[in-house]
Amino acid sequence: MENLLSHGWLVFALIAWTALCVGSFLNVVVHRLPVMLQTAFVREAKEALEIADPDTATPYNLAVPRSHCPRCGHRITALENIPLVSWIMLRGRCSACAMPISPRYPLVELVALLAALAVLARFGLNPYGWAACIFSWILLTATLIDLDTMLLPDQLTLPLLWLGLLTNAITGQLPLDTAIYGAAAGYLLLWSTFWAFKLITGKEGMGYGDFKLLAALGAWLGWSMLPALLLIASVSGLAHAMGRMAAKRMQRQDPMPFGPYLAIAGWICLLAGDHIQKFFFPV
Repeated sequence: MENLLSHGWLVFALIAWTALCVGSFLNVVVHRLPVMLQTAFVREAKEALEIADPDTATPYNLAVPRSHCPRCGHRITALENIPLVSWIMLRGRCSACAMPISPRYPLVELVALLAALAVLARFGLNPYGWAACIFSWILLTATLIDLDTMLLPDQLTLPLLWLGLLTNAITGQLPLDTAIYGAAAGYLLLWSTFWAFKLITGKEGMGYGDFKLLAALGAWLGWSMLPALLLIASVSGLAHAMGRMAAKRMQRQDPMPFGPYLAIAGWICLLAGDHIQKFFFPV
């Protein structure tokens, strides 16, 4: 934090405001991207089946329609859309009908801010530091979507993979061949695990989105970080599942997304990779 403050309070405030605005946009992506994907899937299925479908639907994407209250339709004004501040001023309720507004919205904005401050404090105000911010924000978005829908959209995982390769190629944070091997190893590790589990049990233990997410993490962190990353993700996921089962909030056969644990483990490894490798795999 002192490293960031050394650039002056104005720069710090600009960074904080940018991160909060990004967090506000991430809330829109988390809510709308799954709906957009489902709509596109239905449209493509109807086209494949040659089912007539008059194009009368209202446009729905990340820009339109404008954000509004789902109960009364009240359009969110600019003053009601200030990150963190508006939710507090509105006391977590719609200004028109007093419907409660989920506290997840300001929490996502706050997490986006804290994640950006953490990576910029770690790597500095340089191209790799800003790329690491984007890395963090994409992981946050993917985590929330996976928790809500059990999906990891290609629209997030594939750009994250290419961004990792390009970032390492441009900044030299990792040798490019290490990043490429990391991407390939990440995908193949979970792909082979998926098929081994399916051949043994006849069931699918995870989705293809998990393969692509680990490939993206491998592109950012390199192949040598993958064992520690998978260990952290697996242990944390197992601990969470056991806790939920002990609280009788989950049955043993219930599906559980693995993407959030991969994302959290990947973010931790980005910030403290050297220390983590030494801890888990001392030479």
